[in-house]
Parts: sequence; C-alpha cells; structure tokens
Amino acid sequence: MAVIVRIPTPLQGLTNNLSEVAAEGGTIRDLMSDLDQKYPGLKARLYDDAGKLRRFVNVYVNDEDIRFLENEETPVQDGAEVSIIPSIAGGMGLMM
Repeated sequence: MAVIVRIPTPLQGLTNNLSEVAAEGGTIRDLMSDLDQKYPGLKARLYDDAGKLRRFVNVYVNDEDIRFLENEETPVQDGAEVSIIPSIAGGMGLMM
C-alpha cells in the first residue's frame, strides 16, 4: 500500500494537475525520491543545491510537522498522509 501525498497548487503542474498522488518510501527522504521518479522536477522545487529541503517547504506526516519529528528521516507508514505545504510570508505590520 502506498502513501497519499497532498501536492500544493503551485506544484500541481508537475503532477499532471493532481492535488493528491501516491508514493512509496520508508522515510520522507525515500518518499521524495519516489515522487521525483514519478514526477520529474518535483524534487528540484523542494530541495536546495545542498540537497536539503528548502526552508520555506513544510512537510507534515499525518498532521505532524517533520521538523519536530526526525526531519527527512521521519518514518512513513503505509496508508499515511503526507502534506507538502509552502510557507506564506508577508502580511500587515503592527498598526498603532
């Protein structure tokens, strides 16, 4: 059984406009490699030149932020739901 990965709208052009895709892997790192095999170019958008997840990319496994788990070594069980969520910056400053 595979893992369901939720793809954010800006990346859906790489996944044939799918908002959810199936992938396999024992860890987030393995899962991302599998996604890149199925949807070339996806990993390049998520990772920097040093091979680390970009700082504005948030990844959740069953609603748990991997930064508070084991980062890219976070285990992924069959049937899990993984969400890739880009950070959103900006907003209004404090008004006094």
